Amino acid sequence: MNYIIIENEKIGEVKAKLLIDKNPKTCQAIWDALPFEVNLSRWGEELYGDCPVVIPAENSQKECDVGDVGYWMSGQGFCIFWGPTPASSSKKPVAASPVNIFAKIEGDSRMIFNQFSSFQGKIKKGE
Repeated sequence: MNYIIIENEKIGEVKAKLLIDKNPKTCQAIWDALPFEVNLSRWGEELYGDCPVVIPAENSQKECDVGDVGYWMSGQGFCIFWGPTPASSSKKPVAASPVNIFAKIEGDSRMIFNQFSSFQGKIKKGE
């Protein structure tokens, strides 16, 4: 359990390293639910949408870093952050309400995800 893969026809496969030391219970719950399909909407420079698990708060936060992947408790959602959101007051992503950050995108998440107004794809286990 080291990586998840975010997959879409347009971008191929993007790896995200699981942050097991930060949020181990969230990582395990996501891992156990894989694979699953996502249909994500855009909110500023964040993509978010339904996730097939219910996870309680675990070291949750509102301010995120570029490339963070989180679980949004309020909306039972899967979130990808790559820049400012409507809740931001700087260039840092800020979630609408607290999220459990459980993975970090490898590569330039802004270049990868900024092209989408919505995103359909699959989340699966990586190595």
